[in-house]
Amino acid sequence: MTESSKRLYFTMVFALVCYVIGSGFVQSFVNYPTWKLIGPDEFKTYHNGMSPLIIKFMVLPWLVEIALTISLLWLLPQAIPRRAVAAALMLNAVSAISTVMVQIPIQIQLGDSGLSVELLDKLLETDSIRVAASILKAFLYLWMMSLIVRDSGSTTGDSAYISRLEGGT
Repeated sequence: MTESSKRLYFTMVFALVCYVIGSGFVQSFVNYPTWKLIGPDEFKTYHNGMSPLIIKFMVLPWLVEIALTISLLWLLPQAIPRRAVAAALMLNAVSAISTVMVQIPIQIQLGDSGLSVELLDKLLETDSIRVAASILKAFLYLWMMSLIVRDSGSTTGDSAYISRLEGGT
């Protein structure tokens, strides 16, 4: 894969990361806090109706993002250090562990028993782990993208890559 193709690939992964982080922030800062406004009689129906949509529009894109981030270990543009991708994967692991060990059990309880202010407060409190990991991942990807942008305007970008292909130094 050419350096230009690797940059384009990274840009597509970057866009997906922005989508995943943005949708997570909507869930954390808009959706979860307003659940207390839903009546107890309607909450269970709302929650159970929303859950498949969360899987379709948040969880599946996140899993694709993780797979594509793993692939960056082999398709990494020259400007980005491999340790940055490893850090992104570690932040995804933090979010995944929190999701599986804490958030999903709470969500299952909310889906089974309906609205519980105590469970909702616990969900909001523990969601801060995922929010912190997402914020760090956002800054990490912005930094990686800045390396791509900075490198594309320098002599170490495509022109240097093409020069090396043509036998230059």
